[in-house]
Formats: sequence, C-alpha cells, structure tokens
Amino acid sequence: MTPDEYCQDKAARSGSSFYYAFLFLPPERRRAITALYAYCREVDDVVDECTDPSLARIKLAWWREQIAAMYEGRAEHPVTQALAPHIHVYGLEKDKLLAVVDGMEMDLDQSRYLDYAGLKKYCWHAAGVVGEMSAAIFGHTEPATLLYAEKLGLAFQLTNIIRDIGDDARRDRIYLPIDDLQRFGVKAADIINGRYSEQFSALMAFQAERARQAYREAVQLLPEADRRAQRPGLMMAAIYHALLDEIERENWQVLHQRIALTPLRKLFLAWRVWVSGGRSLIRRLSR
Repeated sequence: MTPDEYCQDKAARSGSSFYYAFLFLPPERRRAITALYAYCREVDDVVDECTDPSLARIKLAWWREQIAAMYEGRAEHPVTQALAPHIHVYGLEKDKLLAVVDGMEMDLDQSRYLDYAGLKKYCWHAAGVVGEMSAAIFGHTEPATLLYAEKLGLAFQLTNIIRDIGDDARRDRIYLPIDDLQRFGVKAADIINGRYSEQFSALMAFQAERARQAYREAVQLLPEADRRAQRPGLMMAAIYHALLDEIERENWQVLHQRIALTPLRKLFLAWRVWVSGGRSLIRRLSR
C-alpha cells in the first residue's frame, strides 16, 4: 500500500462527511487534502483510543517528532510521506500542523470548559486551523478566505459537539460550556446519565443557533472571487448544516444515539453545491 493509498483508506473508512467533498477535487488537490485529513484522524485517534493518558501523551509527542522530521525531508509515517510533497506547494505551516496536536493535548488536560471563549480556543485547534489549511489546499486569492475557513471550522466543530454529546459524555467529556449548563438549568450528571428534559432541549436549541450563526458569519466572509475554489468547504457546510437540521427534527435525541445522514444524502448535498457553485447554499445560510 502506497502512502496515498493509506490516506485514502483512512479517509474512506472514517465515513466522514469530508470524504464526499474530496471526491470532486482535481487529483493533486484531492491527494493533498486526503493526506491532511488522514493526519488529523491519526492524532485524533490517539486521544480517542488510548485509555492511558500517559501513553497518549507519548504518542502525541511522537507525532510532533514526525512533523518536524517531515519538514526536514525525513518523512517516515505513511501520512507524513503522503503529505510531504504538498506542504510547500500549498503553504502548509509546521506550526499549524502542530496546533492540531495541541488541540488533542487539550483533551487530555481538561474535559470541561467554563465559557464559550474557552471552548472557541479549543475549537480553533480542533477545526479552525484545519479549515485554514484546507482553504489553502482548495485555493484562494483573498486573505478574507482564510477568515471564512476558520469560522467555518468553528461551525463544523460546534455541530460535532452537538452530534457527539452522548458519546463524549460516556468518555466523561462535556464540551458544552459550564455557564450555558447553569443558564439552562442542566446538570452535567443529567447529560452523563442520558436524562432528557425541556431544559436540555432548550440548551440544545441555543447551541444549534450558535452553530448556525457561525455558518452565517462564515459565508458572509467568503469573497466572491474565491467561491468556486472553495466549493469543497461549502459542500461540507451543506452536509453539516443539514445534519444540524436533522438533529433538531429528532428533537435533540443525542444522548443515547449518534444521528447521521445517509451516504447517498451526503453525496447528493455535495453534488448540488458543486453544480450550483454554492450560490443556493450561500443564499440560504445568509438569511
């Protein structure tokens, strides 16, 4: 298996919505974004799969060494070997790749966030910086496009938090800010024990509106000159926004299950954005 095939397999097996957007890219950009995604999956899996925090820290330190080696021309892991040819072509900075590792270490250091400001910092490391690097791979001419990509990454991560709240709680992680829980009268124990209530539904509606606002702000930042190049990000936005709507239709029943869209629906949403240039989605999200 070649490094590119390794990354392709990693992306395909994940079942992520991102994979459907990659399918529409030219081969070279598709290889680059698939390698970047595989890297993010590798470091994320360290925290999700290691029950021993000390071992997870050792593995994350190893990934830091692998990134340093890649920039020195000594890529060893299949992911860094696949990513290496693209780092200078698309201006992928070492500090940004390491910022993803920083985000995973934050998961080892804390499992609660006091307020939204603290959560936004985590979201930048987990998704915002990935959005910036992805936008560079997709292609852009305007600096504002990177601001759009960072904001879109925030919207994706907020959607993930809503979708995965039950799974995360079973790992004793609650990403909803503590001050939001207090405001709506929801206790951490309610989430951990899977107890639904009117207060929980109100809390989820508030979180969803925060995510939708991030989507609106993102598309408003995207310069028209870069809309065509940034269609993959808009395709992902269509899928994630539809997921948010689906979760709401299911009355926020996320504590005992993981709500998802079917692969066919994801592909259709991605295709519709691709052929329209994202115009209909931008109009919808801008309301």
